[in-house]
Order: sequence, then C-alpha cells, then structure tokens
Amino acid sequence: DTYDKRFRILQHGSTIHGAEELVDGKPVPGRPKPLTYYHAGGPITKAIEAVRARKAGPLRVAVIGLGAGALACRIMPNETWRFFEIDPTVIDIARDPKYFTFVSTCAPDLPIVLGDARLTMASERAGFYDVIVVDAYSSDAVPVHLATREAMAIYKSRLAPHGVVVMHISNRHLELESVATGIAAANGMQTWLWNDPKFGTNIAELTSPSHVAVAAERADDVGTIASSERWTLTAPDPGQ
Repeated sequence: DTYDKRFRILQHGSTIHGAEELVDGKPVPGRPKPLTYYHAGGPITKAIEAVRARKAGPLRVAVIGLGAGALACRIMPNETWRFFEIDPTVIDIARDPKYFTFVSTCAPDLPIVLGDARLTMASERAGFYDVIVVDAYSSDAVPVHLATREAMAIYKSRLAPHGVVVMHISNRHLELESVATGIAAANGMQTWLWNDPKFGTNIAELTSPSHVAVAAERADDVGTIASSERWTLTAPDPGQ
C-alpha cells in the first residue's frame, strides 16, 4: 500500500504490474476502476474499444499477462476473455479480494491458463480471437520468445478474420517499437504506434502513459485507430 493508503500496488522490483484505489486502506466499494496502464484514456483501453466498435458486437479476447487483473474490468457482457499467466503466485494474488478486487468483482469465473504463453497460446483454437493483448514486455526482463516473428505467427494464426494484436511495449531500458513493427511486418501485418510524449506516472491518479503497438493485416481491421491522430502507421526498418 502507498504511504497515504490511497492505492494498493502490485510491484516486482521497480515495475508496477497493477494498482487499485483504496479508501481507509480497503478497496473502494463497487466496481474497481482500472488504473496505471489500463486507465480509460490509455491506448490499451482505446485499442480494445476501437475493435469492439468496428466489430459492433461482443469480443473474443486473449490477454497474455495477468498482473493485478485490471483488464477483467474491461470485459463487456457476452464477451469471451481468457488470460494467460506463467506465475501461479500472480494468479493467487489477482484472484484474492484481500489484495485486489478486479477479478473477484468484474469476472469471478475468469478463465486463466497457467503456463508459458508461447506454448499455451499455440494450443488455442485457430482463428478464434478478435483481439490478442500481449502485456508481458515490461521492465528489463523481457521474455524475448514472446517478441519474435515466430511468436507473432502464433498470435496471427489464433486471430479471427479482421483480428488485431495489441502489444504493450512500455519499457524504461529498451526500444521495442521497431521490434513490434518488425515482427508484425514479417507476418504480413501493419503496425500503428501510440507514443506518449510524457512518459511517466501521474502520482495523484496513478495513471501511467504507455507505449503500445497495434498490428493488423488491414487498416479497416483497426477501426478508428487508422484515422486517429494519436496513432501513427509505422513502416518497419528493413534492416531489423
């Protein structure tokens, strides 16, 4: 908990993996509000909303990386979401309302697949997901096997027609925009990048600007992202 008892944070080393607002040291009653990278105005939320609006119907979503479970509160009625997490301790923390209430309040029956997502995603049904969110690139311990052209080939094969891959590539140490763009291009996909010029956390509200890449085969697949000034269609570096 923060010193002022306003927030509870899931943190590993220097990297924040989720946070929840508190009142008197306890979670705020009712539906919790996603914070940090998952706040309402952030690119991860914006990307999911753009695909939902383009489809004009319930989404089927895979999320690689559970954290505190904040994205569970972005699930709309009749949607099918599945999370993939390698660390059983993270699953225990996210499910326990003593720590965080995103999962217990918003999606108590949330399916969470334990294991290395490179392997477990390969076992998923082909052509099923409208959105795959890859949220496993934070800090200096990047799981490189989730950021290769072969990994992107797995993600693409699991997408439904017009599906998109949303990659959270915020990182204090590494420049991952060109990596995301390159592995998408190697699989015949285009990439739109969102870059926040003020890369830091708003301590008062605990919202974090973020770097996000959205990859899809066609501009029509990403809906309003293709015409938004906040997103930039970015060509890959042919030498990388």
